Amino acid sequence: MTTSPLLRVTGLHKSFGRDPVLKGIDLDVAPGDRIAILGASGSGKSTLLRCLNFMELPTAGRVELAGRAIGTERKRRDGSTEIAYPEAELTQVRQRVGMVFQQFNLFPHMTAIANVMEGLRTVRGMPREEAQARAMEQLRRVGLAEKADHYPSRLSGGQKQRVAIARALAMEPELLLFDEPTSALDPELVGEVLGVIRALAQEGRTMLLVTHEIGFAYHYANRVLFIADGVIHEAGTPDEVLKHPKQARTQAFLASHNEFTF
Repeated sequence: MTTSPLLRVTGLHKSFGRDPVLKGIDLDVAPGDRIAILGASGSGKSTLLRCLNFMELPTAGRVELAGRAIGTERKRRDGSTEIAYPEAELTQVRQRVGMVFQQFNLFPHMTAIANVMEGLRTVRGMPREEAQARAMEQLRRVGLAEKADHYPSRLSGGQKQRVAIARALAMEPELLLFDEPTSALDPELVGEVLGVIRALAQEGRTMLLVTHEIGFAYHYANRVLFIADGVIHEAGTPDEVLKHPKQARTQAFLASHNEFTF
C-alpha cells in the first residue's frame, strides 16, 4: 500500500516581475521524509520554501497539502484561469506548514517564551496559561527552558535559532521548512542547531531543509534535491546525489564544497 504524499507540488512557477525564479517544480513529499535541498545562491531554493508556506504566492502551478489543493481556480475575463489564495485559507496553511528562517525573525521586545507564545495566542486564540505551558514545553525541548525570560538581545545566535524552532514546533505543524537555519551563525554555534534538527528527524518529523551543510545533509536526509536555474536538476538518495552525482552541474557544485566528509 502506497502512502499518499503529505505535500504535492505540480508545475510550480514563481516570477518576480519579468524575472523567472522557479521554472516548473514537481515534488512529492511523503510523511516522514527528510529532504535536503542544495544549490547555489540564486537557484531558487529559498523561493521554493516561501512558496510552500505561501509567504510568496506561486505564479503558476498547484500545491496540495494532505490531498487538498490550496487556493481556488477562477476564470479571468479572457477565458484563462488563475488561482486565488484567500488570506484566511493561507493562515490555516501556515499553521500546518511551519517555517524557520535564516535570520531568526524574533520580536526583539518580547522574551523567548513570549516569542514562542505569540502565534498560539494571536492565531490560535489559546488561553494564556495553556499557551505559556506549551511554549515552555517547546523551549525545554530545544534546551532553553532556563532562557525563557531572556530577550533576544541576551541570546546567542544559536539560542535565537533554537527559540525560532521552538516557536515553529509550538504550532504543531505537519511539515517543517528550514531555510538555511545555520548560515547566519558563527561556526561554533552551528552544531547546537543541527543537533536539534537531528533530534526532530529521529522523531520522524516531515522536514525540508535548505542548507550548505552538505555533510549534515548526507546523514540527515533520506532524499536530496539539487536545484539549479529554478528547476530540480538532480534528485535521489544521499548516496546517489552526494556521492555519485550524474549531472555535471551537481558534480561542479559538490566540487566547490569539498570540505564536507561522510
